[in-house]
Amino acid sequence: MKRVILCLTATLLAVGMHAATGTVVRDTIQGVPCRVYVPVKGERGEVKGERYPVLYLQHGMWGNEDDWIDKGDLVHILDSLVARGLIDERVIVMPDNCPSRPTSAEEKAHATNGEWEANFAAFMAEAESKYPIDGNPATRAIAGLSMGGYHTMRVAHVLDGQFAYVGMFSPATFVHNYSPSAKVYYIAIGKDDFLYSHVKKYRKWLNKNKYPYTYYESAGGHTWPNWKDYIIRFLQMIKE
Repeated sequence: MKRVILCLTATLLAVGMHAATGTVVRDTIQGVPCRVYVPVKGERGEVKGERYPVLYLQHGMWGNEDDWIDKGDLVHILDSLVARGLIDERVIVMPDNCPSRPTSAEEKAHATNGEWEANFAAFMAEAESKYPIDGNPATRAIAGLSMGGYHTMRVAHVLDGQFAYVGMFSPATFVHNYSPSAKVYYIAIGKDDFLYSHVKKYRKWLNKNKYPYTYYESAGGHTWPNWKDYIIRFLQMIKE
């Protein structure tokens, strides 16, 4: 299976044309700027009442809601995986997960002050009322890279039981006592990533406390090629 996924990753990241299976809109949810990927059928309302599982996908430090689209090539990845039947159609909500930052120099403090986690339930409720999302915790996923991985870890802890699938890519796991409760709890990082030692400590804590998780370690560091690889792997793990 590992060899198959590796080959698929290389194929999907290659330049190519794929039939569009989704469309991206720009929105504001709870005052937070967002990009939202909606399956074409859901956007056009072709099947009345049809609802889709959701993934809340977060960016890293000094990023914004455009990163996964502009830097992560997410639309191409999603369309390719859906067209091949490797993942289910899914709404992807990509928020600016650190919106309260007057300047870049102050972003780190705002990123870790707990504001995002405290407001996430209200953010999620509005998103799931505006888009064709089924809102079932058994199909709901959350993921993020770097700082977004930190937010993912904390949101999944604060809203325990609300996410079946949790994915953290090169996560900033500075705090090590957040316990997971998910069908899939996925951690991925490169051997040369500057956050590697933090993830190693977090994994040690998970192992000590016998919390199950899936770990993937790649070559390289804190880079978009790695995060593209990780999201491709994670999306296939959350197929219903």
